[in-house]
Amino acid sequence: MADGFTEMLDRAQTFYGELARNNSKDWFEPRKDGWKRDIEAPAKLLAGLVAEDLSRMTGDPHAGKVFRINRDVRFSKDKAPYKTMLAMLWSSGDADSLAPAFYFGIEPDRTFVGCGTPGFDKEGLARYRAMVDRWGDRLAEVIEASGGHLAEIGPEPLRRVPKPYAPDHPHRDLLRRKSLALGMPLPRGWRAEGDGLVTALLDRLEALMPFRDFLVARL
Repeated sequence: MADGFTEMLDRAQTFYGELARNNSKDWFEPRKDGWKRDIEAPAKLLAGLVAEDLSRMTGDPHAGKVFRINRDVRFSKDKAPYKTMLAMLWSSGDADSLAPAFYFGIEPDRTFVGCGTPGFDKEGLARYRAMVDRWGDRLAEVIEASGGHLAEIGPEPLRRVPKPYAPDHPHRDLLRRKSLALGMPLPRGWRAEGDGLVTALLDRLEALMPFRDFLVARL
């Protein structure tokens, strides 16, 4: 049985598509109350429900977050005031910056489910590179088995393999990265199955779980 959140996703894709073409305060303000009622409120409910499932699946308490729609334009050349996607994040609340988080994004023409760390600090980057050097073969297997793809988020990768690792290291592409996350769309045909958005989303999060567990165990 559908859970009702599919309608929220459809409304969000329509709304953010229109917002992308009319990204201004004059367009958004008359529609703000409807956005809060029909998109933000059910998104927060979805984030809370999925947080409970992730806490059960991982054994670690997770909290859900819906990102605000306003962009921080202080240091950006792009002064468009609003984000053109609905984004949610689930984290374990661990102060360790290496703790991987789960992510769900709804854009006008696609969905994106992800897991990983969007950027390592200096100490975390050293630990990540050491992990790739030692466990790179297994990490590559876990990534391939997940069915996901490496997500282009966070800082740009280095142009060269960092020292002290060899330029021809078998996992040089992973060593050059400053972040690590996998992404995938919702399952193909999930609407036809009729079980709803929560079931489809949990299906993708479960597929990413071995990747998450690998990072937790070795970083």
